[in-house]
Amino acid sequence: MIKNNPYFQIIILSLCSFLSVAAHAANQLESVRIWAAPESTRIVFDLSEAPDYTYFSLDGPNRLVVDLKKSATKVALKNLENNSKLVKGVRVSKSPTKGDLRLVIDLVKPLNASLFSLPVTAPYGNRLVVDLEDKTLTTATAVVSSTPVKTVTQAAQSSRDIVIAIDAGHGGDDPGSIGPSGVYEKKVALEIARRVSSKINDTPGMRAVMIRTGDYFVNLNKRSELARNSKADLLISIHADAFTSPNPRGASVWVLSMRRANSEIGRWLEQKEKHSELLGGAGEIIQNTDNEQYLAMTLLDMSMNSSMAIGHSVAGDILKDLGGVTDLHKSRPESASLAVLKSPDIPSILVETGFISNPKEERLLSSSRHQENIANAIYKGVSRYYHNNPPADTLLAQRGGASSSSAKSTKERTPTAYVGSSTSSNVKHKVSRGESLSAIAQRYRVHMSSIKQANGMKSDVVQLGQTLVIPQS
Repeated sequence: MIKNNPYFQIIILSLCSFLSVAAHAANQLESVRIWAAPESTRIVFDLSEAPDYTYFSLDGPNRLVVDLKKSATKVALKNLENNSKLVKGVRVSKSPTKGDLRLVIDLVKPLNASLFSLPVTAPYGNRLVVDLEDKTLTTATAVVSSTPVKTVTQAAQSSRDIVIAIDAGHGGDDPGSIGPSGVYEKKVALEIARRVSSKINDTPGMRAVMIRTGDYFVNLNKRSELARNSKADLLISIHADAFTSPNPRGASVWVLSMRRANSEIGRWLEQKEKHSELLGGAGEIIQNTDNEQYLAMTLLDMSMNSSMAIGHSVAGDILKDLGGVTDLHKSRPESASLAVLKSPDIPSILVETGFISNPKEERLLSSSRHQENIANAIYKGVSRYYHNNPPADTLLAQRGGASSSSAKSTKERTPTAYVGSSTSSNVKHKVSRGESLSAIAQRYRVHMSSIKQANGMKSDVVQLGQTLVIPQS
């Protein structure tokens, strides 16, 4: 009789509807990922909706407690992959508030914690990110390759190695581009970066530092910061290109442009870099206007002009060797406004090793043999440039440049210079793309004012193809 009562049926239907809405309203924790870097750990909580959360730390033992409002989970947290040296594990604890989800991160020791949420960014949904860092870590340092640092003899104590920072693009939450068969750009980039680093470390007078050595994300600002802290002479960022169609192919080398890229693929790269920052981090390149203000001020500095000129020259040398082992998308350096290239004091280039969106090149980039060929081409271009143009305070400069061939004169080390016909004491220089007056003055070790005086110049502006008389001291 009760079952046939219409009021009873209405109550049951209402209750079921309420339970269904309540279950649907709960934010679901769908997965947890732990990314371990050498000196920090990132934990990513994937959620069905944007998180509403609070957190606090406890000691004895050390824990970070995160409360997710109106949330639930069925994730088996005991089965999480965890290779972190800072985090013991993640577990669920009883929440003091009904309907909330309390997560406890058990820590090895006291850590600095930074928490932030990230919006839906394909291929990921809503995320809560927990960044944990050792409290004793006061300055960021790049991870030096395991090859021992080469020592110098007593007679050369004042000289140093040329330091090359190798940046494997993407990593961790940010896979980069994904090929047609599922190959991740971040894995290809890391493999090639390791090979380049090894070759540099095997070269007397040169040393490599790797910006990342494993599968974790490094924010774009920090990549340049790590290179700077290692006193790098050059930053090489290694990637695998992609496009909206599978047709484009070939390797390319990119240098900084002060303006937005003027090619379709360049604009695609700029957009992809912003997308990567949203995938892998808090988007500080996009959000931190102070960085842009700092950049705007320093772009006027001579060091930026010099860095851009050197980067352009190195890019040209690398392209010569890449063309011998793979197709080139463009035979000259291309330019785009990419954050990883914007360090004003470090020459920086970005090497796209091929189009991972092209099925044939995806197969090549997955091949160890092709990775070795690409790495060797990058190494040879960098090595040739610095053997021909060693900074004055380095071992290579003390040894007279190239170690495997006879030392070259200053005129021979400068491809764009040739002996002038008017006087025997002056040299003429033809201005190449990307060069500035300050960079040319630094190359020939003369004052800018001397070049201006010798050429009757009233400003510091030089034109592509212009021939300058370089007065010799």
